[in-house]
Amino acid sequence: MAHSDAPPIHPVFGLTLMSGDARILCLYGGDNIYAIIEVGGKQYKVAPKQTIEVERLNVPEGDKVELERVLFIGEDDNTLVGNPTIKGARVTATSLGEARGDKTIVFKYKPKRRYRNKRGHRQIHTRILIDEIVRS
Repeated sequence: MAHSDAPPIHPVFGLTLMSGDARILCLYGGDNIYAIIEVGGKQYKVAPKQTIEVERLNVPEGDKVELERVLFIGEDDNTLVGNPTIKGARVTATSLGEARGDKTIVFKYKPKRRYRNKRGHRQIHTRILIDEIVRS
């Protein structure tokens, strides 16, 4: 049974907002719009003023990036679903430079043959700051 004095629920992130949770709105810019985009074969849920790490893009630090593979846009009660993408929609972002990810250990082993091969790998990612989500 719902009470009339129940704390409000954030429409995008589904979090219960208490009086001290204004930091959640500041973290995501306070906008109710979000999008699901595809970059480098992976899908990300993004909102304005959010920073994400994506697969390496060949973009210098500080340059603008337009991401055109927008799969979904949600805003309060108004949503757009692509088939598979939304025509004309785009997400603009600013490149914050490249960073190396955590080390992944690749260990190859063949039993009874004295074969052991251990290598490390660090993937390079590009950090981007989401500026705006543009509808078609």
